[in-house]
Amino acid sequence: MDFAQAQDTLTITEWILRAIVVFIFLLIVAKILGQRTISQLRLLDFVIALVIGNIIAHPLSDDHLNLKGSMTTTIVLAGLYLVGIYLNLKWTWFRRLVNHSPITLIQNGEILFKGLKKARITVDVLLDELRQQQVIDLQKVALAIWEANGKISVFMDPKHAPLTPATCQMKTDPFELPRTVIKEGRFNLEELKQIHKDETWVISALERVYQTEVKNVLLATLDSKDNLKVFLYN
Repeated sequence: MDFAQAQDTLTITEWILRAIVVFIFLLIVAKILGQRTISQLRLLDFVIALVIGNIIAHPLSDDHLNLKGSMTTTIVLAGLYLVGIYLNLKWTWFRRLVNHSPITLIQNGEILFKGLKKARITVDVLLDELRQQQVIDLQKVALAIWEANGKISVFMDPKHAPLTPATCQMKTDPFELPRTVIKEGRFNLEELKQIHKDETWVISALERVYQTEVKNVLLATLDSKDNLKVFLYN
């Protein structure tokens, strides 16, 4: 693996091979670290993502740097990250060290300036976060908390909370996820088999209800009541 060694020059093929190896290597490392590293950047997550990205980027742009050294360093960092996650689950003192405690920003409709100051956010940021959760009137908020992952959890005052079927004592059908029977003009045979339908049934339903063919269907779903919903190519 000469392309992985430090050298004065690299051929185009060696650059390509180096990029492919690093790409596959990062995919494996990301798989080991788990989805948490990608979706929620807490302190440990942010540090590991920043450092690994910086280490791996250099040998891709500098042919004098040894790729093996960067890969070895990344493996060690990944191991340290997994140890940090274990300590985070095992010991409370370590959890407090790497994750800040939730900070109350709004309580009983009142903005707590001390909470904003501790979280290091402005009123504008708070309002922006609340708007994203369709909250307009702050006085209707019973509690708003700045979480460790940088998100704000909002709890409305019960008298201003949206009505639900349970509140009105209404009966509802159980939740079900519609089955995808056609995607991009092709049948999903596995789904059809699970719901005991065949291609002929779907083709007949398409012609009867939508007057179209399978090749014109971008997406088609079917629920337990045999309601076929079709989205055509536009």
